[in-house]
Amino acid sequence: MCGRFSIAKSKEEIAKRFNVGAPANFKPRYNVAPLQQLPVITSKKPNEISFMRWGLVPSWSLDASTAANMINARGETITSKIPFKHCVKDQRCLIPADGFYEWKKEGKAKIPFRFTLSNEDLFCFAGLWDSWENQETGDILNTVTIITTEANKLVSDVHERMPVILRKDLERLWISESITDSQISSLLKPYEAQSMASYKAHKSVNAASNDTPECIQPAPKIYPGESFSLFD
Repeated sequence: MCGRFSIAKSKEEIAKRFNVGAPANFKPRYNVAPLQQLPVITSKKPNEISFMRWGLVPSWSLDASTAANMINARGETITSKIPFKHCVKDQRCLIPADGFYEWKKEGKAKIPFRFTLSNEDLFCFAGLWDSWENQETGDILNTVTIITTEANKLVSDVHERMPVILRKDLERLWISESITDSQISSLLKPYEAQSMASYKAHKSVNAASNDTPECIQPAPKIYPGESFSLFD
């Protein structure tokens, strides 16, 4: 799965990398969590960054309570599962990022790991989005889910799933109106492990409320106030 990620680059770097306009209020995010706003690029607005809430609420939902359960969509079933299949046709999106987190159980602890591209460049997750109208207030809620696939060799040591990361030269194909069903399927595969890197991340990322540069830092050998034990 993918439950946390970062997009810690400046809005200038993001605008240049994706050839889009970035909102004036755009700021780096170090620990994006479900039910928060995240940046997307859609086929409807391919030249600008939009913001949507993470956790899909299908247009036909009676309420918005489904969001927390649909932060991810399995790439193997998005064309057949009811919550997602109506979005695949023309509601695909790019989700800019520069890293994502997964947790590995070591003894009684869960250790956060951060995964990036080897060159630490920006990249895009493949996503789906939808718009839901609150029938009581008339408010429109735009939401998004990140598509996942089986983990590559690097990620599988920590988790069996990983987000679909699109190759740079195929990003625009994902949101193209002319993409075919076979092309969609071909894009939903694990990213090349040899082109990625990982490290133990700082434990501050464990709390979704933390969104500071510390989250993307490598974990120190000893945290302040802690000490080694000969019996660990």
